[in-house]
Amino acid sequence: MSTRLVEMNLPRFPLLGDKEMRELLRRARAGDKAAREKLINCNLKLVFNLVRRFQNRGYELEDLFQIGCIGLMKAIDKFDLSYDVKFSTYAVPMIVGEIRRFLRDDNPVKVSRSVKETAYRIQQARERLTGRLGREPSVGEVAAELGISREDVVMAMEAAQAPTSIYETLHQDDGDPIYLLDQLRDGDEGELPWLDHITVKELLMSLPERDRKIIIWRFFEDKTQADVARRLGLSQVQVSRLERQALKKLKEMMRSGEEG
Repeated sequence: MSTRLVEMNLPRFPLLGDKEMRELLRRARAGDKAAREKLINCNLKLVFNLVRRFQNRGYELEDLFQIGCIGLMKAIDKFDLSYDVKFSTYAVPMIVGEIRRFLRDDNPVKVSRSVKETAYRIQQARERLTGRLGREPSVGEVAAELGISREDVVMAMEAAQAPTSIYETLHQDDGDPIYLLDQLRDGDEGELPWLDHITVKELLMSLPERDRKIIIWRFFEDKTQADVARRLGLSQVQVSRLERQALKKLKEMMRSGEEG
């Protein structure tokens, strides 16, 4: 079914305000089936907007929409009203996670021998560069070391590894932890084309303004902790602590969506 037809078949319900949304969630939690049904219907547009990003994957859009609705229902059932975030902020990673899990588990494609060999060479290059640089290398640095494109590096790494969170800690010594996000961020580009921008944007909005600025400056504008400290009038130690706290919160919210 085409995108247009799926959208036309969506029931027309008004957007809910945060106060009404929370009241319906409270009632649904207490067993009110009508409230739960209204929550589902009023959030179908959100599901549809997320599902559209997974077009051209070899699946009918209507099928992916149904999978996305399962994620929405899980979000409704699991949302904690004590969370100081909007329901949509919590629901987006839950819906996206459900769709990705379906695509991952239903995907019959096997990792080819050549991709496995490339992944092995990448791992060796990473180890060499880590020893030479004293830190985890970026995708661009690994690509240059092997004489292949950045896209080939990312594809081989993604194919050879189990799906993981971008906030997974890869290494930690006496200093700050190194997250997967740090490793894959390209030193020459502030943009992360493979990153789930909508999900991250939604999650960032749940952070206090200062914490949100720190994450944006550090991970999207490639500023150092010293740069951020100067901008905020804080010490680098304070920025480091605030950054870790913000990443921890984002990590917890992302995991809640991935685990479903």
